[in-house]
Amino acid sequence: MPPLDDDRRWSLVVPVKRLAAAKSRLAKAAGPARADLALAVACDTVMAAVSCPRVGAVFAVTDDDRAAAALAGLGARVVRGEPGTGLNPALVHGAAAARREFPNWGVAALSADLPALRAGELERVLDAAAGHPVAFLPDAPGVGTTLYAARPGAVFAPAFEGASRARHRAAGAVELDGSRAPSVRRDVDTPEDLREAAALGVGPHTAKLLARTAW
Repeated sequence: MPPLDDDRRWSLVVPVKRLAAAKSRLAKAAGPARADLALAVACDTVMAAVSCPRVGAVFAVTDDDRAAAALAGLGARVVRGEPGTGLNPALVHGAAAARREFPNWGVAALSADLPALRAGELERVLDAAAGHPVAFLPDAPGVGTTLYAARPGAVFAPAFEGASRARHRAAGAVELDGSRAPSVRRDVDTPEDLREAAALGVGPHTAKLLARTAW
């Protein structure tokens, strides 16, 4: 495949909170393996993203030492100095680092909770996003967001958490059709989410953990 033009490449910003505080809604089901599960899911997300042809670089925003080491080992650039004021400021912080390094590429925020992520499906979504200044992909339930993308020159203003689908639409971002990209929409917050992701086929880190814990 010939090299891609800059306007077809993306920097992906993946936020990973401190593992001890991650996956609170899975605490009862995961028990002492909760932090391991959060890391496994993030690793599978980043591994798939790094292998996507449209992704030029993955920027993992985290101040967790264990997560930073694991994600760097998978090819992510680790962005430290997380503002500590929430998810969206962390994404803006990561996007600023991405744009400093690759100013001619688009920037997309991607949930770190996509253990079934497929590189080909992510490529399809990013190709669609390239047709709009700002675009987003709703999550599987249709309430939240798993991906928010801004082309070069467009304002990067993510509004993740809670009913973010409505907020992104109200802000003028174009909603993308994710019917052919279920793995990009299936984030994991609850045991039922995890079962649905497993049905799609999770990546090796999550699969190994699920097998070890016999969930």
